[in-house]
Amino acid sequence: MPAQLQLPTPATTSTPASTAFAAPALTTSADTSANRNSALERRARLTARLAKLAAAGHLAPLARQISSLGGCARPIRLTGHRTRLDTATGQILDHLDTRHLPAGELLVRCGNRRTTRCPACSTLYRYDTYQLIAAGLRGGKTVPTSVSTHPRVFATLTAPGFGPVHNQPGAAPCTCGTRHADGDPLLGTPLNPQRYDYTGAVLWNAHAPALWARFTTHLRREIAHAAGLTQRTLRHHATLSYAKVAEYQKRGQIHFHTVIRIDGPTGPASAPPAWATTALLDHAVRAAAKRARVRRQHRSASGETDGVQPSESTVFRFGRQIDVRAIRSTDFTGDAPVTDRHVAAYIAKYATKGAETTTGTLDRRLRFLAELAQHDLTDHARRMIHTAWHLGAQPQHTHLRLRQWAHMLGFRGHFSTRTRHYSTTLTHLRAERTTWRTRQDDAQERAGEGRSVTDQQSDHSDRADLTAGHTDPDSGHRAGQRTKSGRRVGTDTTMVISHWQYTGSGLLPELAHLADLLAAAPKPRPEQAARPRQAQRPGDRTGHSADPLTAAPAEATE
Repeated sequence: MPAQLQLPTPATTSTPASTAFAAPALTTSADTSANRNSALERRARLTARLAKLAAAGHLAPLARQISSLGGCARPIRLTGHRTRLDTATGQILDHLDTRHLPAGELLVRCGNRRTTRCPACSTLYRYDTYQLIAAGLRGGKTVPTSVSTHPRVFATLTAPGFGPVHNQPGAAPCTCGTRHADGDPLLGTPLNPQRYDYTGAVLWNAHAPALWARFTTHLRREIAHAAGLTQRTLRHHATLSYAKVAEYQKRGQIHFHTVIRIDGPTGPASAPPAWATTALLDHAVRAAAKRARVRRQHRSASGETDGVQPSESTVFRFGRQIDVRAIRSTDFTGDAPVTDRHVAAYIAKYATKGAETTTGTLDRRLRFLAELAQHDLTDHARRMIHTAWHLGAQPQHTHLRLRQWAHMLGFRGHFSTRTRHYSTTLTHLRAERTTWRTRQDDAQERAGEGRSVTDQQSDHSDRADLTAGHTDPDSGHRAGQRTKSGRRVGTDTTMVISHWQYTGSGLLPELAHLADLLAAAPKPRPEQAARPRQAQRPGDRTGHSADPLTAAPAEATE
């Protein structure tokens, strides 16, 4: 095994100071030229270091290690070791030590779902979310295909208005008298910021998770009432399954997109009762959204909840814009306005977007309010963050942890949730991907094109290795381990002993430069027989939808 590779540390260079009596225009030109020369010099230094690594024979293993990251922007760097043992025989199946890896560290994908943080990992997350939602609508991935015949609807629950904002009310102009384009930065901003209820807007976001939980409770009550049953006996006749995602409107308010389905008493494998229809589910969703209420709670100094008389300022509810639509199957039958393919693509799109993509706020937490001066934010987002920060210092709002979630404009709930019986899990999808890659490696080994263990260390399966023995997925979804003699051993008799230590995030300068070169290199196109190009309907691509699923609800102007 090669010794641990010690990458050179980038040297610091000092930029020549500009002349004190130079003209402003000349100074700007000189600074620009100096910065350009400094960037070229740094690139030349990194290229020279890569040339030394190539001469030592380390460049090819490093390139394979970085390529296996799939373009992750900030991979996690770990040091340590991992050993797999066969508990039946005591034989060591394989051993991995980061000292024997090309970079001397284990590189693992960050797995961040935010598009602004890591486009590569967020794309993979969006594809997995598409498969998760689609499986609950048409079956597959451990879900029976009979769920496609169950009653299901796609609902959107919005927030109430906290003041007039610039919007696009159909064919009519905005209240300000102008017609705003889609990319107009004024969309969603208040017409009169001085009279906008920023306090109510932030507190509504903070209470939105509790409001959603109250909605699901009322939804079961409404379904039981429409069926002539009690809420306790409803579970013996039907099961309510749903998946939802939280999206930010341009005005900074949370609204929920949800897929709701009625199954039989044992889940998706059982047929729903005859009284369970799409019309009944539509009525129940609308009634539950109107009845859902959450009262603002004030905490006393002792930590107990003080009783507050309900009023319009202390009770939170959903807005009047409630959209409920039936979902038809993929084969475009029926008269429903949307299909399961469109719904899955629509929800997956918002699974990787946060408040930073629509409202223009931050994608990470604030330690100090003064950090806002370093970011280019919209005035509306800045005032929302200021309001959340100052409300978080008040004793009656400490339980909401508004300062911790100020960058999310007060919302502190899960962006995506689902019931246990809705469909598969992200863990199962990742385990299937690991199994597929393992089979590909086995096929390459049988063909004489296999890679060594050190070249395979950055695959996504290494993330499962970090938690082996703690949260092991279903053994039927993970491939067994192969011994040195080529015999495959099942995971039931495999024990993993590992120790990992976090060393940092992001690639070192030389590796980052190598990653840029690999990304810019042209990919060879495999030769294949030409075939006629088939027409593709909008939304046929996995995780994408060319046409909008529904018309976006107009921003509330109350």
